[in-house]
Amino acid sequence: MIPDLDSPGATIGVIGAGTMGRGIAQVAVTAGYSVLLTDLSSAATEDAAIFIAAMLRRAAEKGLMSAEEGEAAIGRLQLVPGLKALKACEMVVEAIVEDLDAKRKLFAELETTVSKDCILASNTSALSITAIAVVCERPGRVVGAHFFNPVPLMKLVEIVDGENSDPAVGDAVAAFVARIGHRGVRVKDAPLFLVNHVGRGYSTESLAILDEGAATPFDIDRVMTDVAGFRMGPFELFDLTALDVSHRSMESSFDQFYGEPRLRPSTVLQRRMNAGLFGRKSGRGFYVYSDGKIERPEEPPAPSVLPASVWISSADPDGFKKVHARLEGLAGKVGIESAERPSRDALSLVTPLGNDATTQALAENLDPARTIAVDTLLSLETRVTLMTTPATTSRNRDEARALFAAAGSKVTAIADCAGFIAPRILASLVNIACVVAQQGIGTPDDIDEAVRIGRGYRKGPLTLGDEIGPGRILTILQRLHHLTGDPRYRPSPWLRRRVQLGLSLKAPDAAN
Repeated sequence: MIPDLDSPGATIGVIGAGTMGRGIAQVAVTAGYSVLLTDLSSAATEDAAIFIAAMLRRAAEKGLMSAEEGEAAIGRLQLVPGLKALKACEMVVEAIVEDLDAKRKLFAELETTVSKDCILASNTSALSITAIAVVCERPGRVVGAHFFNPVPLMKLVEIVDGENSDPAVGDAVAAFVARIGHRGVRVKDAPLFLVNHVGRGYSTESLAILDEGAATPFDIDRVMTDVAGFRMGPFELFDLTALDVSHRSMESSFDQFYGEPRLRPSTVLQRRMNAGLFGRKSGRGFYVYSDGKIERPEEPPAPSVLPASVWISSADPDGFKKVHARLEGLAGKVGIESAERPSRDALSLVTPLGNDATTQALAENLDPARTIAVDTLLSLETRVTLMTTPATTSRNRDEARALFAAAGSKVTAIADCAGFIAPRILASLVNIACVVAQQGIGTPDDIDEAVRIGRGYRKGPLTLGDEIGPGRILTILQRLHHLTGDPRYRPSPWLRRRVQLGLSLKAPDAAN
């Protein structure tokens, strides 16, 4: 009989008193569950108990609960010496080291200790639940419960059904997750599960742009925060999570997907690891940290010399309107040409979607030395991204920087590359989300909510794709694929079909 975990009277076991284990224990006792916490180190469990008590009392001080409720929650936590003490548990959550052999050994031993109905859940973030459960006599009761760090604040749990998991076990865990106030999403057992899989689009594509020498880590971070609205740029995020951890995870997932090009790692992280540049924990990664605080390099001042005249391409009507609107306040200082072709000395602005500046200049029969590409996929208000061709003169580049700075925007100038920065990263993110939907790892709604919560994005990737326009996302990917020849940019059939049918990316198959 599957335990009823919707009742706060249930007893939950937690194995592992580290960051994740203590976080899981904290939210469980807060929700009214009795929790038995164990670890190989008694010092670790004692430290965890002190930490949890401090967190609960702090919550009471902030008015998030009464002092009586806080003390009652503290009283529901019991430290126990080993696995045999978990016999009375309705569910046990494992939160030990991310090692398959260690987890298998633990589950095999645990199964001989707990009751035959006890649910066994693993907090693994990447290891196969099916592979963990294979050592158990009753693999149907093994399920994944992937919490995110810090557990009390990151209110998401991926509930992972292995190949042999009983769906009713996942239902019971979902009830537990709902009672502790978290959002549970049901996920099929696959490498990286859901959130980390989709998130690879953010990290690997940023590294690909860096590999090409198109932009610095600081340029990429500024564009993704100021233009795309992300709370943290990809390289600051690498520093936070630690480069050695991120790189090993990227290598592992690439191997688990048998060399899937969309998940290809970069040699950049390996080189920096070899140099001991791990990020915040080592005091230096892509950024330098003093007393734990990030030191952001200052942006170079914008040039002041404006071009005498500017011509704006109308090949993309939407891009033309955005650039024209941004520059209209400079009409008295700069001549904005309205002719079909630019004059001999005019600075030519083009607005490619997915193309690089060279391809766009040649396609429009423009002088590459005087051509600057402008990214118009998103807003131009806060920051404008400019792209030069290899032939663009430094004078014309600086005039373009001065032009948009005078219009009130911060300016990032990058070397020629297909797709700019934000469009390329966003298209990759949306494309992988579509792949995850096609593979049935999660529903479109769950994909959007899980990634939004688990990665801290302002919007889910499918909603973002709908807002940008699925057709525009598809065009960016097709042009990236054509220009680079790299299969990492091949569009998901799930995306292509919805564009062809005029469907939202959030829409599941009608037959489902």
